[in-house]
This record gives sequence, structure tokens and C-alpha cells, in this order.
Amino acid sequence: MTKKRILSGMRPTGKLHLGHLVGALSNWTSLQDEYDCFFMVADWHALMSEYENPGNIKENILDNVIDWLACGVDPNKSNIFIQSQIPEHLELYFILSLITPLGLLERCPTYKEQLREVLNRDLSTYAFLGYPVLQAADILLYKADTVPVGEDQLPHLELARQIVRKFNNLYKTDCLLEPKALLTKTNRLLGLDGRKMSKSYNNYIALSEEPQVIRKKVQSMITDPKRIRITDSGHPHKCNVCCYYMVFFPNMEKEVYERCSKSKIGCTECKKELADKLVSLLAPIQEKRQELLKDKKYIQEILFKGNSGASELAKKTIAQVKGILKVWYEL
Repeated sequence: MTKKRILSGMRPTGKLHLGHLVGALSNWTSLQDEYDCFFMVADWHALMSEYENPGNIKENILDNVIDWLACGVDPNKSNIFIQSQIPEHLELYFILSLITPLGLLERCPTYKEQLREVLNRDLSTYAFLGYPVLQAADILLYKADTVPVGEDQLPHLELARQIVRKFNNLYKTDCLLEPKALLTKTNRLLGLDGRKMSKSYNNYIALSEEPQVIRKKVQSMITDPKRIRITDSGHPHKCNVCCYYMVFFPNMEKEVYERCSKSKIGCTECKKELADKLVSLLAPIQEKRQELLKDKKYIQEILFKGNSGASELAKKTIAQVKGILKVWYEL
């Protein structure tokens, strides 16, 4: 039985953090045996927002891939590749942009949210408006029939499906596949300050963070604002520290709720215990990471192999698309 194919990726815009671990990496590792997985370093997507200061993207690519491997992404089970090394991404992106209405992109909720919230970069560009079309090209290039997404990404996937339908109807073909969503259960993990976890807010804990830094950052976490004194009853459902226990140590949820709501533990001590547990949780990932850092040639070999596998599929798809359009002159 042929496995269904998955395409997923991350932008190399900085260090990976706990949000990436629970939002994507844990899911990726669990999908590897069941699906034909293509995991992409989305450096073109990174450049769309980091074009003013692109210098760190190259370094972040290697750093991010090391984190992927340290978290359990297996190059013997999954294809790991770099988006910009496959020129067909931009070819298909342009072709799909020919048939994508502007209104469809302007109504994209994530686009509007980013323009509203990201104030330290100029995102009012042609490329950033069109990034969902590049996402569609990423998926369609590998004929990925399944895409793991959270609910917030469903509008992007639906946009890709609309582009597929328009292309196939316009050119009377079934060349492009309509991708289906594989809804992933992503635990809600806010940043240390209670806002959305973001590198821009510096409210995250990186997977490669030193233990002393983890402990310092956890102590800075915002807790229950109504609990002023240690003798006050806590409201664990409103405390971000308790939320971290629920996400990473769910077997402790009942105990944490009991101790917090009945004033059996203070917030400082509760955060100290959480920090110790997070340090222990990340220890094997960081140990594996240190091993990988000693052999960067091995990482290069993984990426070379992954790029080759991705290129083979991409060339087949773009050849089909060009054949359908019949506008390319070949010598």
C-alpha cells in the first residue's frame, strides 16, 4: 500500500523554541512511520519577512535542522530539504500567481493579522501578499495529498485548494492534487509573558537554551494576577505556569491544580519546579544536539540527499505543468 505524502515546513528565522516542539516537531516525529514525509526548510518564506536583514537565515538553516534531528526527525524515514535549493518552487509560484485573484490574498486572515501585529518590519510588499501562493506551490510541487495544519492554518490550505480547482478547470486537467488537511492537536502554549509566543517579543524558551537561562526565564513568567500573597487561593486555569504543566507534564495536572488552588505552594516555588522539569525534558534533545554539532558534514549529507529527492519530484511536476500550458519553447 502506497503511503500518503505529507509536506510541512518551518521558516529559519531564529532559534526553535518550546512552541515549535509542541506545535510541529512532536507531530512530525509521530507521522514518519505512517506517511511519506517531506520536511522543508522554508528559507524563501523567511526572506519574505526578513529581507531587510537576511544575514542570519543561512546560519539558522543549519541550526534548525540540527534541532529537527535532535527532536527525532529521522532522515532515513523523512526527506529533509531546503526550499531555495529547488528552483521549481519559484517557477510554480509564478505560474499559480497568474490565476490567483488579488482579493483572495487580501482577505487571507493571517495576512491581515501579520500586517496589524508585526510593527518592526515593513510587510506591505508584493511578495508578502503572495506568500500563500508560494505555500500552495510548495505543497502542489510534491503532489502532497495531506498537510498537517492547526485550525489557524485552514484558510491557507483552502486557498491552495481553490487555486488547484481553478488551474485544473481552466486547463481541463487533473495534474494538480487538492491537498487535504490533517488537523493536528496543537496544545495552546503562550509566551512567558502571556502573549503569543514570538521571537519578536523575546518571550520564548529556545530548545538549545542553557539550564540557567531556562530557570531565569521561567522565574520571569507571569502567574495568576489575583494571587497577591502566598496564602491566597490560586486560580490555576488563569495561570500561564499551570498551562505549561498541562502541556508538557499532563500527568501532574491534578496535583498542580490541587496545590495551587489550596495555597499549598507559592508561585516562586511552583516556577522553580517547572524550570527543573523543563531542563530535564530538554536535556536529551540538547545532548543529541551537541553530538550533531560535532559532525556538520553529516548534516550536509542529509540535506544533499534530501534536496536530490525533492528535486526529482519537483522536476516531474513542473514538466507536467509546462506541458499543459504549452508555451515553453525548447531547443
